[in-house]
Amino acid sequence: MDRVTVTISPTDWNDPDADRLRRAQRAELDTRYGADTEPGTKPTADDIAVFLVARDESGAAVGCGALRMLGPGEAEVKRMFVERPSRGTGVSTVILRALETEALRLGVTTLKLETGPAQPDAVRFYTREGYTSIPRFGYYEESEGSLCFARRLC
Repeated sequence: MDRVTVTISPTDWNDPDADRLRRAQRAELDTRYGADTEPGTKPTADDIAVFLVARDESGAAVGCGALRMLGPGEAEVKRMFVERPSRGTGVSTVILRALETEALRLGVTTLKLETGPAQPDAVRFYTREGYTSIPRFGYYEESEGSLCFARRLC
């Protein structure tokens, strides 16, 4: 698939495009897992440090990602999602790199994330991007279906 040019911009959690992308992600995950199986507290505008939206050349929102602070020097990648027509075009990599840049700006040195066994595409992506498997953390410690990863940024 051809690479696309996207712009990444911080966007309010409650922006209509942000909401639409998060709902699309939730619907896809519910289909993959058969229900909403997300462990722990779902992210909200109150606990997300940054929410980024990727827009294609026409200005359409095609992907998103967020950071939730975990503690000193650590944050979690949340709500990474790219719409199906834009997958395989490099959008997810651009979003992830922008999240890493934002994390460094916020003083974060380690990014963590959780995914699951019904998302082998996500596991391949994060592994390819330098994230390594770690023990389950935080909300996910007791979640047998959670696969956790981390990357040291500096």
